Amino acid sequence: MTAPGRRTRSVLACGEVRTCLLPSLQALDRRAAVRLLRLRADEHVRVSERPNLYARSPEVLTGVDCRLPAANGAKVRAVGTVAARAALTEGRVLQSTAYFSAPADGPDNRRPWGHYLVRPGVVEPFGKLPEQAVAQGVLRGGRRGELDLGMIAEGLLAQLVRDPILDQKAPFKSRRTQLRWAARRTPEGEGPSLDRFTLAEDGLRTVELRVPESVPTVAVAGLCEDLALHDWLLTTLVHLLENSRLAAADGSEAVLALRPAVDHLLHLWMPRAHVDHGLGHLWDVLEREPGFTRQWQTSVQRIRDQLALQAIPLLHKALALRR
Repeated sequence: MTAPGRRTRSVLACGEVRTCLLPSLQALDRRAAVRLLRLRADEHVRVSERPNLYARSPEVLTGVDCRLPAANGAKVRAVGTVAARAALTEGRVLQSTAYFSAPADGPDNRRPWGHYLVRPGVVEPFGKLPEQAVAQGVLRGGRRGELDLGMIAEGLLAQLVRDPILDQKAPFKSRRTQLRWAARRTPEGEGPSLDRFTLAEDGLRTVELRVPESVPTVAVAGLCEDLALHDWLLTTLVHLLENSRLAAADGSEAVLALRPAVDHLLHLWMPRAHVDHGLGHLWDVLEREPGFTRQWQTSVQRIRDQLALQAIPLLHKALALRR
C-alpha cells in the first residue's frame, strides 16, 4: 500500500460534462460572464476573446467518501475531492464539468481531511484500484451509494442557471446533453489516443481515452468539454432542422424556425480552439468517423440554401416594384 505522505501517480481520470443553452434572451458579454462564473472569491475567472469569447470558472471541490462505480461489482471505497468547474462560450452555451483522478492504490485506513484537501481533484481508493472496472463503471453511471459525477456537475449547472443575472428567457428550445469520459494512462513511450466515442439515448455520450502520465487531468477535461460543446452544437442544429420541416413548411415558417440557428449557433463552431496542443489531434478521430465537421457543414449549407430560396421571391418582388 502507499506510504503516508508519498505522492502517487494517477492511473485513471474520469469526468462528466453537462452542456445547455444559457437561459437568457441576450448572450452575456464579458463582464456578465465573469460575474456569473465567479464561483470563488479568491480566484479569477479566466477569459479568452480569441478566436471567440470563452470564460472558465475557477475550480470548486466536493469532498467524497463513498464507493466507486465498478462494472464488475467490486466494492471499492474511496476518499478525496472531486473538482468541478463551469465554462461559457460566446455568452450563450453553458457547461459544467466534474472530474477526478485516482492512483493505482491507496491506504487501508482513511487519512485526515487535510491530506486530501492538498490533493485537489484526487480520489484515493482503499487498497488496489481496479482501473478498467472503475472506468467502465463511471461510463455506465454511478448507482445509489456510489460516486456520481453527473450529480455534482448537474448541481453546479443548476446553481448557475438560477443566477439572478439571467432572465430565464432562452431564445429557442433545446435539450441538455451529458458526456461521460474515462482516461487511462498509456504505457511509457505511447502517445494519447481516443479509443471510443459513443452516442446513446437521452443525450448521453461516452468517451474512452488513453493519455500519457505527463498530460494533466485538467487538460483531458478541457478536451472533453470541447467535444461536449461541439456535440451539443451539432445535436441542436440537427434538431432545429428536423423541427423546421423544410419540405412541408411554408417558406416564411421555415425561415422563422431556422433563424435561431443563424442568430445563435452558426458562428460557434471552432473545434480545438481551447484544447491543449498535445491533445488537439485527437479531434481527427471524430472528423473521420462519425464526421462531426462534415455533418455540421452539410447542415449549415442546408440552412443557407433554404434562406437563399426564400430570398428569391422577395428579390423578384422588389424588382417589380421598381419598374
